Amino acid sequence: MTTIFELEESAVTPLIHAVTPHALVPGLAPDAVSERFARAAWTAIAEPGDRFAGLVVQLIGATPALSALIKKIDGAGLRQIVVDSGGDELAADDLSADNLQSAIDRWAPRVKSPDVVVALSQAARYETTLLVPGDPQWPGGFDDLGPHAPIAVWVRGNLSTLATLQSSIALVGARAATGYGEHVTMEASAGLVDRGYTIVSGAAYGIDGMAHRAALASSGQTIAFLAGGVDRFYPSGHDALLTRIVEKGAVISELPCGSSPTKWRFLQRNRLIAASSLATIVLEAGWRSGSLNTAGHASALGRPLGAVPGPVTSAASAGCHRLIREYDATCVTNTDQMAELAPLGDGTALWPGDPDPAGSASSPTSDMVRVIDALSTRAPRASHDIAARAGLSVAAVRAVLGALELEGTVAERERGWLRKNAT
Repeated sequence: MTTIFELEESAVTPLIHAVTPHALVPGLAPDAVSERFARAAWTAIAEPGDRFAGLVVQLIGATPALSALIKKIDGAGLRQIVVDSGGDELAADDLSADNLQSAIDRWAPRVKSPDVVVALSQAARYETTLLVPGDPQWPGGFDDLGPHAPIAVWVRGNLSTLATLQSSIALVGARAATGYGEHVTMEASAGLVDRGYTIVSGAAYGIDGMAHRAALASSGQTIAFLAGGVDRFYPSGHDALLTRIVEKGAVISELPCGSSPTKWRFLQRNRLIAASSLATIVLEAGWRSGSLNTAGHASALGRPLGAVPGPVTSAASAGCHRLIREYDATCVTNTDQMAELAPLGDGTALWPGDPDPAGSASSPTSDMVRVIDALSTRAPRASHDIAARAGLSVAAVRAVLGALELEGTVAERERGWLRKNAT
């Protein structure tokens, strides 16, 4: 029996088992093997963040989508498959025949089963794990990216570290960091680790590297997102650092082993940093720093965004000042203020909309969580400002504020509403 990939199942299955979380392997049915292989293939076929690939895979599944490519079905035919699948009507309408044909033209040159086998073999060699949506270790924040969410991700390191993303903060900034920026980053990373946070960053030179080093030095958890394959550490000067992160934390990429980083992939990698973390803080950045791209993703996702100010004469801090002035980033100057962006309370954190694990009658609703997240403990905010931050109507915000005031969670002041510090 052969798979749709024209490869012997006896050759494919052991490779998929080798890169699948160990606990899932015993119950992995043939259909699940094909689906995981297809998702692995899609990480090589589509560029990170490819909206049309994400929509097609979400609507009809990775295996049928890949099968259609192999059979050289055109845009009109693929659209018909999407429509016949009973997928979301709005998404199906967005997938016009012309749009799909353009996407197929992009994907077709990369539909090569042997390349996927090589990537899987390399992944197995480096003890890399392939995670797909639905796996217990799949980062929940990725789902907020919608059709731009990764189809699968490749992980080196401790899978258990991924569970700590629910209490993580992303620390990002300039590659050409100053002594000031590195000092602030070191104190921020160590201080947040001491408060129970996991540090997320991109392993670049400068601010990113210091964030990871300080977390490791403080015996904390840290996770690095790469813009290339996890078998090819980049930058090469951080080979030793990334090796330590693999030993103590985790290194993640949505690109298969053997893939090279590109400018586009760096920009798309940033969306994963923002989506996987509870908040993003830019510690030092120039006017055109790539870390502002991460900040933009965080803002678009509704994640809290902080920026550390620097000397007004320093070009290296101009990007942070720009975020504070033009993009409503919260000015943070110490670890306590950074932690206020994503308070952990009893040491755990809930993604917006997640149920309370205790299941109590007093569990906050999704609207309550969003309103609480939109409030500050220091700066009073008017109801219309809270509504804009929470993505709710003013009427809904006022109703939630009333309920929260009765619970003692918030307080009204002359200039607006404040969130009370947890006791």
